[in-house]
Amino acid sequence: MRTLAAWTLLALVAAGCGGGGDASIAPRDGGGEDRRCDLPSGSASRVVGGETRHGCAHAATGGVIYSTRFADAGNPITEDLRLTPLPDGAPHIFRGTLVIGEAHRDCHEAGSECGAGGRIQKGGDGPTLTIEAGTVLAFESSNQFLVVNRGSQIRAMGTAEMPITFTSLSDELGEAQPEDVQQWGGLVINGFGVTNKCAYLSGVRSIPSDRTADLAETGGLTVDGGCNVESEGSGGDSSSWYGGDNDADNSGRLEYVVVKHTGAETVPDNELNGVTFAAVGRGTVVNNLQVYSTYDDGVELFGGAVNISKLVAVYVRDDSIDIDEGYVGQITQALVIQQREDGNHCIEADGVGSFKDKASQIPGLKTANLNSQPVIGQLTCIVSPTGEPPGTHDPGAGWRLREGIEPIISNSLVIATFDAIDKASDHYCVRYEDHVAGDTPTFDKNLFACETRTGGQSYAGGATVETELKKESQFAETAINAGGATDPVSATIDPDLQLLAGTPPIYSLPFAQMRVDGAAPTKSPGAGMHLGALVQGGDDWLRPGGHVWVYGVFDGDRAQPLWFE
Repeated sequence: MRTLAAWTLLALVAAGCGGGGDASIAPRDGGGEDRRCDLPSGSASRVVGGETRHGCAHAATGGVIYSTRFADAGNPITEDLRLTPLPDGAPHIFRGTLVIGEAHRDCHEAGSECGAGGRIQKGGDGPTLTIEAGTVLAFESSNQFLVVNRGSQIRAMGTAEMPITFTSLSDELGEAQPEDVQQWGGLVINGFGVTNKCAYLSGVRSIPSDRTADLAETGGLTVDGGCNVESEGSGGDSSSWYGGDNDADNSGRLEYVVVKHTGAETVPDNELNGVTFAAVGRGTVVNNLQVYSTYDDGVELFGGAVNISKLVAVYVRDDSIDIDEGYVGQITQALVIQQREDGNHCIEADGVGSFKDKASQIPGLKTANLNSQPVIGQLTCIVSPTGEPPGTHDPGAGWRLREGIEPIISNSLVIATFDAIDKASDHYCVRYEDHVAGDTPTFDKNLFACETRTGGQSYAGGATVETELKKESQFAETAINAGGATDPVSATIDPDLQLLAGTPPIYSLPFAQMRVDGAAPTKSPGAGMHLGALVQGGDDWLRPGGHVWVYGVFDGDRAQPLWFE
């Protein structure tokens, strides 16, 4: 982010430059696109209808700004495009929505323009957006976002020393506060993976029996007719679609990527997430991804099988991790920190999704392996909001798992605060509801510390969720129910509950040093493992080699749960 001090040193003149005689048009301050400009250093360029188009200098940030003639919802990128880092971390700024590849609504239907021979679904022949390490992309307003269409790829490969940032122009100008949201839309990736909103011929989706091994091909299911589900942010020229029968689909790579200040309503009643993975396949690589300050969900997964490793979600106002429509991928090592007075679930996960009569749909979808079956391990949820005004969504909570979902969740922590402002009745650790006979969830060696533990739901066989969870997981009880000052960090305040340490205290204590109800925990994570995303003295993947790639976690008063203050 360019600070206020940095950009005020630059001349505050209109973006763009004169002369040149080429085809690029710089936006005039106050609107209008009527100035031609020369090609600035570092600008991307493309040829459209024999005309070369590129960006223009943006004086206020020192970056490059691209008009809607370069790219917009009705003007997609149809050839490979590369964005490189600009001097001093200056941004590439887009006035329009950046669309990679054509939407192709009818990719699965006979005679479609993109479905011949299954080319696109099987490997993709659309363009690739390559973003080099250290590059910053900024979007001018809440109407803009980035969408990668089916058959296209995004290859955003940052490093710990040089992460890639997606943010808003207001952030780059130093005008956005750390907690501001809806400054731009967000990132949408559409794939050809399986979603249970589509119809499939008889068969069973191939999923390993232990649900921990990757598969080379999906197998077993074939789309019955078209599979074209309208994606997030769709409307008019910005409409896009996802879905297919290829869980091995490859939409590219996201590595060391930070997505900030998102969640804007791009079309009525359609607010984008930080990152939307829509039927994205396991061929896609996602490692070291952060979503920061987003109005809607942090990451939302609509079906598909993409695996995510090392995920950070900070200041997400709705659900930090949202799962739906038959997602079967893995999420490993994830850190969620909610805002003091805003935020909903750490995980909200549905087994089947948007069906009017779920009870009648669940059994058939389960038989075909079309219900969500995520594998989640080493997750830390620090749940701190009240959900009361000025909160924008429901009260903060841990995991809400429902509608025939069959997850495997292990070696994870859910820790809520116990401040007087808590709304304890809704401030629960875990709920497993709307399930049916035959569900096979696995909750293995997790630790829950919340005033409200589960809310008392029952399994189809009659046993309570809490009873079942206690077989392989553990709840902090005595210290929580006793009320008063409870703190999972400070031994001075509460020596009976000691779970976190570090600066800031987001690191799990080594298992042998933890205390629950005044004693050592009873559910060991096993040799070489630990509870939660990070452990004190272990691999600090937030700042490997001393390079801090995440935003807001180590910056003073940002991302501070109640007990951090």
